[in-house]
Parts: sequence; structure tokens; C-alpha cells
Amino acid sequence: MPSKSAKILLTGVPGCGKTTAVMKIIENLNCEKVAGFYTQEIRKNNTRKGFCWTGLDGATGILAHVDIKGPFRVGKYGVDVAGFEEAVVPVLDVERADAELFILDEIGKMECFSERFVTAVRWLFASERSVLVTVARKGAGLISEVKSYPGTRLFNLTRENRDETIAEISQILSFLRRPS
Repeated sequence: MPSKSAKILLTGVPGCGKTTAVMKIIENLNCEKVAGFYTQEIRKNNTRKGFCWTGLDGATGILAHVDIKGPFRVGKYGVDVAGFEEAVVPVLDVERADAELFILDEIGKMECFSERFVTAVRWLFASERSVLVTVARKGAGLISEVKSYPGTRLFNLTRENRDETIAEISQILSFLRRPS
């Protein structure tokens, strides 16, 4: 377990490069003990059809899609809460995971339909583990809660400040860097 920890939040308008920034920070750190997930759009013929998740262990799945029916919806997208809980939430278990850094891309409306996800995030933020999270700019519940958690650093990413923000966050987390 690290001797210190950091709770870092990254927000910004859609398309500003939050996921790309997180992946670059992971690359800069070259840290062996990282767990978590990132999300990406699913596109077909230049039209967004949904969102998928990819675990840092390589597992993949669909988070939301226009073809998913059911009670959990954000706009035109149905959210696969059960699949997300089965595959992603266990990776965030602070009691079982050996990770020093947890990556959550992202904490947004879709992810927050999962009570198990909300609970796992609260445990992570209360733990001594480091967390790097992308979070929606607006939202209630867990979205606003993590922004006011003691000791968190919130960065607003823009296309103009992307390189400087990546460098600053990489520096903050440098205590996790694997020795050369």
C-alpha cells in the first residue's frame, strides 16, 4: 500500500480528451498496480450508438446502447447495469484488489444507476488508495459528492490546458511510479 494517496478528479466538456488524458497519465506513471476501467463511444456510420467500457485488464463490455431496452435510461440509451456490476464493480473492490491506483472513467449518470458502483466509489474515496477519476461536469448524488470529498483535487480539462494538466497530475501521482 502506498505511503500516501491522492484523490484526483478530471472534468471537462464532452470531447475535450478526458479519457485520452487518463491513458497518457497511466503511461507516464508506468505503475504496475493499477485497476479500473475507461469508457468509449460506440459509433456506426459516424453516429453514436452507445458506450462501451474496457477494463485495464483488457475485459470489455457494453455500458449503454440505443438497442438496450429496460428501466435504466439516459436519453436514447439503455444502460446495462447488471453487466456493468458483474464485470466492472468487482475490479474496484478496495478490500480485494492489489492496486495502488484506481482509474474510473467515468463517474456519470449511466454508472451511477448502479448502487454497487456508488458504494465501491465511496469505499475507494474513504480508503488510503489513490484514485484518478473522470467525472461529469454537472450532476447530483455521487457526481457532486466526490467533488466535495476532503482532499480531492479537481481539474477542469480543456483542449488548451491538456498537456499542462496531464503533466501536473502525473507529477502529483509520481510517488506511484515504478522504479526504472
